[in-house]
Amino acid sequence: MVNTDPDEVLALRARHDRDAFGVLYERHLRRIYNYMYYRTGSVADAEDLTARTFFQALNNLHRYQVQGVPFSAWLFRIAHNLVANWHRDTSRHRMTSTDGLVELASEADGPDDSAEVDEERRELHALIRRLPTDRQQLLILKFAEQMSNEEIAVIMGRSEGAIKALLHRTIKNLRDEITRAKREGP
Repeated sequence: MVNTDPDEVLALRARHDRDAFGVLYERHLRRIYNYMYYRTGSVADAEDLTARTFFQALNNLHRYQVQGVPFSAWLFRIAHNLVANWHRDTSRHRMTSTDGLVELASEADGPDDSAEVDEERRELHALIRRLPTDRQQLLILKFAEQMSNEEIAVIMGRSEGAIKALLHRTIKNLRDEITRAKREGP
């Protein structure tokens, strides 16, 4: 039987009921893993950090409070902190995987059109990988995870206005880079 209780209700119940936490785990496992994979580029590291995220969440449920933002924002904040520490501790700044982050429409009429779309996708991924880590994270949360600016603000520890401004600047910079690359040609 599928549990349809809201996450916030389950989170409060999970303080004393491990089955309730199991439901939360099942609901959010894929999104947390994908986020970790996008940030690390490694299956093994993503699996480890995902497990650590849920372990910390379980051990800190007594600190969780319903504050008008989704439970997932609290969970992603834990994930954000863990992956930031991972990058700092290991001094590894691998390229973030952007596969699946941006999908360009592919209404290609033929092989030439398809090749052009693939090339544009590769160029966009390369531009995104050159962005600072916080901007990569912003794009992952906004477009891959489809989170609201409010949720992203909680996760990144910034105001909603700061997130809107950063998103606007990031997209404008990407657009300018794409335009410049097209003008300069191959």
